[in-house]
Amino acid sequence: MKTKKLVELAKTVRSKNAGTDKITFDIIFREKENYELVKSSGCLTKQTVAKLYGIDENRICDFVEFDPGYAIKFTIYRTKPSGSPGEGDVFGCQQYPPLLDIEIPVEV
Repeated sequence: MKTKKLVELAKTVRSKNAGTDKITFDIIFREKENYELVKSSGCLTKQTVAKLYGIDENRICDFVEFDPGYAIKFTIYRTKPSGSPGEGDVFGCQQYPPLLDIEIPVEV
C-alpha cells in the first residue's frame, strides 16, 4: 500500500507552550480530504502519540479532532515546568518533529 508522510498532507505541524506545565501540538490541514484521510486512517490517535513520544497515555490531557478547522490537536503534560532547571524547551516549540514522518496510507 502506498503511504505519504504526515508532513506531506498537513499545512501546519507545530508545538508550543500551553502554560507552565503543558505543551500543545497542532496538525492543521488545508483540504478537508487530507484531514479526513488522516483522521480515518487511525495513524494519529492518543495511543499512537503516546507510543511515538514514549510517554504514558495519562500524560496526554487533551486529544481533539476539530472538524470545522480541519485540525487535530493534543496537549501533553511536561515532566518539569517550563523554564525550570534542566527543562530543555522553554517555549515547547521543538517537540513536533517526530510527527512529521508518520506514514499515512493513501489510495493508489
